[in-house]
Amino acid sequence: MMQGSERIYTPSELNREIKLHLEAGFPRVVLEAEISNLARPASGHLYFSLKDERAQVRCAMFRSSASRLSIQPQNGMMVMARGRISLYEPRGDYQFIVDSLQEAGEGLLQRQFEELKKKLQEEGLFDPGRKRPLPAFPRRIALVTSPSGAAVRDLLHVLQRRWPLARVRLYPVRVQGGEAPAELLGAIRSANRHAWAETLIIGRGGGSLEDLAAFNDEAVARAVAASKIPVVSAVGHETDFSICDFAADLRAPTPSAAAELATPDGEALKDLFARSERQLKGRVTHRLQADSQKLDHLAHRLHQNHPSKRLAEQAERLQRASQLTWKSVQRRISNDITKLESLAHRLATHHPERKLTELESHLKQLSQTLDRQLSASVARRQEKLQGLARMLHAVSPLETMSRGYAIVSTAEGGAVISSVSQVSAGDSVSARLEDGVLDCTVDRIRQS
Repeated sequence: MMQGSERIYTPSELNREIKLHLEAGFPRVVLEAEISNLARPASGHLYFSLKDERAQVRCAMFRSSASRLSIQPQNGMMVMARGRISLYEPRGDYQFIVDSLQEAGEGLLQRQFEELKKKLQEEGLFDPGRKRPLPAFPRRIALVTSPSGAAVRDLLHVLQRRWPLARVRLYPVRVQGGEAPAELLGAIRSANRHAWAETLIIGRGGGSLEDLAAFNDEAVARAVAASKIPVVSAVGHETDFSICDFAADLRAPTPSAAAELATPDGEALKDLFARSERQLKGRVTHRLQADSQKLDHLAHRLHQNHPSKRLAEQAERLQRASQLTWKSVQRRISNDITKLESLAHRLATHHPERKLTELESHLKQLSQTLDRQLSASVARRQEKLQGLARMLHAVSPLETMSRGYAIVSTAEGGAVISSVSQVSAGDSVSARLEDGVLDCTVDRIRQS
């Protein structure tokens, strides 16, 4: 017989109570396991089991969640399943309600992410003390992102709206794929080498952990931490985190938020300047009014102590000084006139016309002497030249030939023949006379 204090349940009540406890005790669960017994009914729901070597869990994935899947579940596929524990009340079976399903590689990426995060954190790359503040009013901003993604459009739109004074330079890169880490690394290093930008924003839109792998690369994270330019990391959406976020000087939840954090609000500054202008005008007006009152007071005091008397005294003193000055000037002029007359007299006694006449006479004498010496020199040189001409004529061969002599030379080469030993019988020779040349042949040679 049942005791009165014991609660009596019906099966449905018990299952409902157990369901409440299960769902409260396991609000969110992530399972990494192998798919088996996969069923795809016409309703669009998915029913399957997740198993390991020793156990399995029955799972259900409703059509609304299954329609968003980026993978095609298959029996034997290793997956990472996220969802909640529930209980199917009609049969009393507990089951795992799956909300999202990813291949188990995401789990591997997540572990690698956590390991790298722990490693860099222990090295001090994420310490708040090494974070640098962003410039309050940046004039040059560099963007490292895809040139065709939504992130660059969001960044440029917000920058233009908030702070159009800043110049923007884009370092285009791929933000996912095997080549993305190297391009990100090169862009960060280029921006630092150019040293053009004052703020560096690295960003892209959201995605899976695999899509964000380039921003979880160790070399990229170290380059972000080593950047001489303050870095804002804007990778993914509000709930997405990357290693770059932790290494950067500032993390923004979205690219749009990064642009807002990196720049002042231009409209707010305009309002602030307008308020400051109004305050300045009010203070200037107040100061002018105070100075005007002070000026009126000084004018009243000046009127009470009018300077006309002092001006009259100064005018009298000025007149006396003027008279004294005029007398002094007259004396100076008189002295200068006397001195000038004395100088004029001395100049007249040493007039240069007399000196010029003497110099002209001396120059004329020198000119006549030069003409005589030049004529004598020319005559002497002409006489010497005539003597040399006579001597040359006396030794000239032409003078000798006029007396019947001839100059004999070889027909070939024109060498002068001075001895019979230079020719042989039958040779051709030339004999030059005073009035011409004879071409001859040697018939016989006689020694003298």
